[in-house]
Amino acid sequence: MSEDREAILSRVRGALAPLHTRAPLPNYDAEMAVLRTLIAGRDLVELFAERIRKVGGLALTDPTALVAHLRAGGRFRGYCDPVLWPRVAGHFGSEFTVERDFDRTRVDDYAFGITRAAGAIAESGTIILNDATTSRRLGALAPWVHVAVVERAGIFSDLPQAVAALGDDRNVIWCTGPSKTADVEGILIEGVHGPGEQIALVL
Repeated sequence: MSEDREAILSRVRGALAPLHTRAPLPNYDAEMAVLRTLIAGRDLVELFAERIRKVGGLALTDPTALVAHLRAGGRFRGYCDPVLWPRVAGHFGSEFTVERDFDRTRVDDYAFGITRAAGAIAESGTIILNDATTSRRLGALAPWVHVAVVERAGIFSDLPQAVAALGDDRNVIWCTGPSKTADVEGILIEGVHGPGEQIALVL
């Protein structure tokens, strides 16, 4: 028994011992050069749409396509930021119930939420939310489908450009695809801490 204990402890000590040779640091400059090559000359909306697809999201540029997507998924009740509603209202049919005030006592009633985004990052397909532009935080986080309306001019090419433009908002959320976790048994589950479907509507 004591031999087994010592064998286990010696393996633990070996795992905690300093490395004889450390792994070299990444060549950041070279990697940034590859990234700039990826971005250079590309239409940022097109690149953003391509990258958000790679992380499980969807980018649309037409409200009619958004409504068709919601209809196909059977999602007829939702919330929309009152500032955005005049821009998209004409595309929703009478079968939809879209509220402009998010009722916290009926969180489960909302199949989708449409809110404004502070911007987006083309290189990673990331949507940026902040308090200044989000009318109701629950409207972005609680419904299964979150639609973030991104202004075309608010799509940044890369992370450094986005960070430089953030301003002084103290609450910024970076959404790269649907909410997901693999904490339990390494099994990837989507929609645990937020939306299971992340859509960017670029206007």
